[in-house]
Amino acid sequence: MPELSIIIINYKSAQLICDCVQSIYAQNSSFNFEIIVLDNDSKDGSKKKILGLFPNIIWIEMNYNSGFARANNEGIKKSNSNVVLLLNADTIVENNAIEKCFNNFQFSEYVGCGVQLLNPDGSPQISGNYAMKGGLNYLLPLPFLGNLLKSFANSLNVKKPNVPEASGVVEVDWINGAFLMVKKPAIQKAGLMDEDFFLYAEEAEWCSRLKKVGKLCIFGDIHIIHLQGETSNETFASSGKGYMNLFDRKGLQIMLSNLVRIRKEFGIGWFIFILLVYTFEIPVFFIGVLISKIFFSNKYSFTAAKNYAINVFKIIRLSPTIINARPHFYKVL
Repeated sequence: MPELSIIIINYKSAQLICDCVQSIYAQNSSFNFEIIVLDNDSKDGSKKKILGLFPNIIWIEMNYNSGFARANNEGIKKSNSNVVLLLNADTIVENNAIEKCFNNFQFSEYVGCGVQLLNPDGSPQISGNYAMKGGLNYLLPLPFLGNLLKSFANSLNVKKPNVPEASGVVEVDWINGAFLMVKKPAIQKAGLMDEDFFLYAEEAEWCSRLKKVGKLCIFGDIHIIHLQGETSNETFASSGKGYMNLFDRKGLQIMLSNLVRIRKEFGIGWFIFILLVYTFEIPVFFIGVLISKIFFSNKYSFTAAKNYAINVFKIIRLSPTIINARPHFYKVL
């Protein structure tokens, strides 16, 4: 029986997975693990390429693009260990990071953990986060109102919603899903990931339930390289790192998933409030672009403002379903 099940989702990312898996096998690991790859209907020869190089991988076909939560849930169900690791395809393992994390984690008080994610140049990525009441942190990426809120929060010395760089063991409210290790007994109590989510925010909502079972942490002295956004950008034909681009299909998926999480975790009132702020940003966005074109640099365009408005109106049309908490697969693609 393996000690750890490493679960990786594939959607037309065969080369990334090959690089990731190769980095895992290249480590001088002494513990027993299995690797499970869930294929989200890639139809691009991924299976032949990956299994040709790594025949011991457990391959599971989802037969449709099921997203992050549903595919990981299937991997968890099929896993044969008491600890699972959700690992992004666009990660590279160095310095026995997985084994070190497992050894720190398996007999600890924590039910879930992550490590410090790094960019390829060695700079830190946000790996652990704190839950802000009502999901107010989701307003920070807004082009103009977000900047005002950041300035206001800084003036009041409000605690940041994330850990910019973890040092040692840092307790958090939720962990970046690129590397998320969880104990099976905690999953049995908290439940699997919510399958209403397609992509984004699902790990935050899941961690909110896991945290009711036990503590979550980041092991800041263990590092994993994360090629942030490589797979999702290609999927959505988007650009840019992180979650700041709200002006295309990826931006729509980000905002929609965030609002679904807010409804599930914080309730109807907070959902309506955040959606109203998103809506109020529309005229502010257009006015801000006009003023910036006259007096400042052209960071944003009227096209971006128009696309943002279209995204918000699409979410408004879905709001009755979100409010009524009806089962629904919130998938933009």
